[in-house]
Amino acid sequence: MLMSKHLICAATLAAIASAPAMSAELTGTLKKVKETGTLVLGNRDSSIPFSYYDNNQKPVGFAVDLANKVADQVKKELNMPGLQVRYNLVTSQTRIPLVQNGTVDLECGSTTNNVERQQQVAFSVGIFQIGTRLMTKKTSGIKDFADLAGKNVVTTAGTTSARLISAMNADKKMGMNIIQAKDHGESFQMLESGRAVAFMMDDALLYGEMAKSRNPSDWVVVGRAQTHENYGCMLRKDDPAFKKVVDDALKAVYKSGEVNALYKKWFQSPIPPKGLNLNFPMSADLKALYASPTDKAAD
Repeated sequence: MLMSKHLICAATLAAIASAPAMSAELTGTLKKVKETGTLVLGNRDSSIPFSYYDNNQKPVGFAVDLANKVADQVKKELNMPGLQVRYNLVTSQTRIPLVQNGTVDLECGSTTNNVERQQQVAFSVGIFQIGTRLMTKKTSGIKDFADLAGKNVVTTAGTTSARLISAMNADKKMGMNIIQAKDHGESFQMLESGRAVAFMMDDALLYGEMAKSRNPSDWVVVGRAQTHENYGCMLRKDDPAFKKVVDDALKAVYKSGEVNALYKKWFQSPIPPKGLNLNFPMSADLKALYASPTDKAAD
C-alpha cells in the first residue's frame, strides 16, 4: 500500500513537472498564438468568391471558410476554445511580406503556390486549382491571347498573371500596353470603363468579377489557359508544427466531403453581394487534388 502511494505521488509530480515542459515545447506560430491569445488570418477585399468583403465589410468566401476550419483546429491543438481570431487585410503585393514579418499568421485567399514563392513562404496543401485566362466584352472580338497585340490589357499587380502577360508581351513582341491595377476590383473597373479590352487573371476570379458586375451577361471568359495553378494557404517557412495543424485541418474537410458543400455554397449558389451564381462546376483536376492533397506547386 505504501509503495502504491509513492507511485501515485511520483506520477503526480511527473505530470506537474511535464506541464510547463509541454508549453515550452511550442515553437513558431503556435507559440506566438498561445502567448498572444490571438490567431491573425490574412484576408483579401475583392477576391470573389475566395476572400472578400460582404456588404457589412465582413470577410467572407470559400477560402475564408477554410481558414476558419484551420482556426478551429488551432483552438483544439492549443486547448484554447476562447482563442481570438482576428482578420488583417492584405493585397497581392503585401500578402507575402505580412506573413514573413509575423503580422499575419495564415493567409488563405487566392494565392498561387509556385516555386518562386516557396523561397519566401511555406504553403499548405492545395485549396483550389485554376487556369489563367481573359475576360472581355462579348462584342470585343477578342477570342484568345493572340488577339491582344497592340491593345490595352489590364491585370492585377503582384500576381502570376502580371508576370505571365509581361513575359508574353516581351517574348512575342506583341506591343501590348499592360496596365497593372492595385486589386481585382480596380482591374475590372479598367475593363468596364473601356481603358482595357481584356483583363487577364485566374478564371475563377474572373467569374467572380463577372458575378458582381452591373451586367454580367455583357462579359465572357475566353482564351486558352496559359497556366494551371494550385492555390494554397500561406504560412511562415520552417514551421512544421503549425503547417501540420493547417494541413490536417484542410485534409479533414476534404476527406469528410465537407469541401463539396463549401464548393457548392460559393461556386454554384447565389453569393453576396448581389446574390448571383458563378455557375462554376468543380473540375476533374480539382476533384483529384481534394482526393490526394499535395503542397506541391502545379508548375
